[in-house]
Amino acid sequence: MSGPAVGLIGYGAYLPSYRLGGDSGVRGRRVVASFDEDATTMAVEAARAALGTEPTSLWWASTSPPYLDKTNAAAVHAALRLPSAVPAADLIGSARSTFAGIRAARETGGLVVAADVRVGKPGSLDERTGGDGAAATRPPVSLDERTGGDGAAAVHFGAGEAIADVLGVAGETLELLDRWRDPHRTTGEQWEERFGFERYADVVRSVAARLLEEAGLAAADHVVVTSGNPGVTKRAGSLVTGTLSSTTSPIGFSGAADPLLGLAAVLDVAGPGETVLVLSATDGCDGLLLRTTAHLSARRSTRPVAAQLEGALPVPYPTYLSWRGLLERELPRRPEPDRPAGPPSARAAEWKFGFAGSRCTECGFLHLPPLRVCRACSAVDAMETVSGAELSGSVATFTVDRLAFSPSPPVVDVVVDFAGGGRTTLEVADADPDGIAVGSQVELVFRRLFTAGNVHNYFWKARVR
Repeated sequence: MSGPAVGLIGYGAYLPSYRLGGDSGVRGRRVVASFDEDATTMAVEAARAALGTEPTSLWWASTSPPYLDKTNAAAVHAALRLPSAVPAADLIGSARSTFAGIRAARETGGLVVAADVRVGKPGSLDERTGGDGAAATRPPVSLDERTGGDGAAAVHFGAGEAIADVLGVAGETLELLDRWRDPHRTTGEQWEERFGFERYADVVRSVAARLLEEAGLAAADHVVVTSGNPGVTKRAGSLVTGTLSSTTSPIGFSGAADPLLGLAAVLDVAGPGETVLVLSATDGCDGLLLRTTAHLSARRSTRPVAAQLEGALPVPYPTYLSWRGLLERELPRRPEPDRPAGPPSARAAEWKFGFAGSRCTECGFLHLPPLRVCRACSAVDAMETVSGAELSGSVATFTVDRLAFSPSPPVVDVVVDFAGGGRTTLEVADADPDGIAVGSQVELVFRRLFTAGNVHNYFWKARVR
């Protein structure tokens, strides 16, 4: 006996604020994750945008996992404050992992979130100078740095009022040495694009034709074609076209996040009753065919992809290289932080990952972090748990510390008064010391405070709105 129909009930995307200038000197060319962001923190932000109801499962896909031999999805699970009975699993190693999650989630429902930090090799001397002797003004730019970007996106499948119905999922597999990375290296390698394109072209057309034929369609209204092979994306229009729009990933190749970012950008603008075909050419081709419903317009993401692309904070090329571990720079001459320990992290997990405070049931005072004894009325164990991650607030006071240890000084700390009560001290994410003032409005984002002893210390930071 079959259960209720499963459709797409939510989606979300997250793009970091920083941009790396290319060899043209134009800012805003490449989307860059900050030093305190990784595939886990970005996945949390995309998932927060996608979720409206509790998912039945969580599938986390990435080619740049912060941990191996540990479930990265568990940190996302904890940050979202999901019940322990909701299963969570990693799908890592290839950009194709995302479609493995889609196949699992579309059967019985679940949240698929994909995130990646793409790191390209610094370029050769010819790339730095471009043949015109401008080495001093041009940073080296590799293929990944020209055509890639960091980001995350999520889709939530479930029963109920769908924003899009699933018409089909299909795929074909190729053993193809097109893009690869040694597990012990930060940067990957890629074969000549023409070779890959010639192999991909047939399977992309084949998967698209099969999905359209099974759905009884001559063509889709919107087509998204993503791939780590530049030849595929450059000639996507010759492979499959949409009657209303044809596009690729909005930020260039973004690894596991690539197909979902492309889908999110289309759902931001698609009308009701329109079909969307998403094709991902990675070691073969996977495809997803959707038809939007009348519920989409009322439940679009509150942070459209196009709007996130508009805002940009420039990052100097040497700073970017140091963030990625490709350039060693002298850090502030202060003691480095100690490695976070497992037992205290476990004891404070609801606060550390979920930013859960406690509100006194006797007087209503909100405690951040949570306490057993009320600061206002001294009531003992008369507390209810309050989820604070969605709270916003204003800066009561702040300090700019130019001496504290940080991969990207200065460190800006703020005391935040939250709407509805509660006050705590937080570090500022994507900090611009000149852009913060008493009264500045802030929201919460999930980040890394620091990494020490190969352990990532995740917590929440304040970001100026």
